[in-house]
Amino acid sequence: MAREEKGSGRRDRRNKDEEVDSEFVDRLVHINRVAKVVKGGRRFGFAALVVVGDQKGRVGFGHGKAKEVPEAIRKATEQAKRELIRVPLREGRTIHHDIEGRWGAGRVVMRTAPQGTGIIAGGPMRAVFESLGVQDVVAKSLGSQNPYNMVRATFNALQHENSPRMVAARRGKKVADILPRRAEAAPAAEENESAEASADA
Repeated sequence: MAREEKGSGRRDRRNKDEEVDSEFVDRLVHINRVAKVVKGGRRFGFAALVVVGDQKGRVGFGHGKAKEVPEAIRKATEQAKRELIRVPLREGRTIHHDIEGRWGAGRVVMRTAPQGTGIIAGGPMRAVFESLGVQDVVAKSLGSQNPYNMVRATFNALQHENSPRMVAARRGKKVADILPRRAEAAPAAEENESAEASADA
């Protein structure tokens, strides 16, 4: 009986690990063959860059090296899961405001987009947005095209994003005190336009 209980415990633990892994989506961004020169010649290995996310606002990236491709990908995936960050999303589909990120020679610009726009971004940035769960965004890489720099610059930008709740907490105000200003600005602009039109008439 004791053996059965031990076995069931291990099985439960394995099922939990599978559930944790199943909630994440991993995308291979770049794989590079690297060589180490030794006395007898060259020893080849592989370096993998992987992005992991739960498509609900959490994302991370990792870099792994090994003599075989699958092992390099596994190492990169494990590192990515250890370094996840949480990013606030507006309506669960886009970023809250326009942001810019830099890393080394890499520079990226991201703009919030209306529903139905889709992900307009290059390969490494697209992998980050898809893993994060972003559905509408316009992004452009203006610096280095190195995938490592692009991914790190994208993460640098996402870490500087602020949601209305975060801004309200920092200012000691309520979210309602910050958001209505945009709604009030639109009628005021319409009144000004109508006043100008009547003056011209």
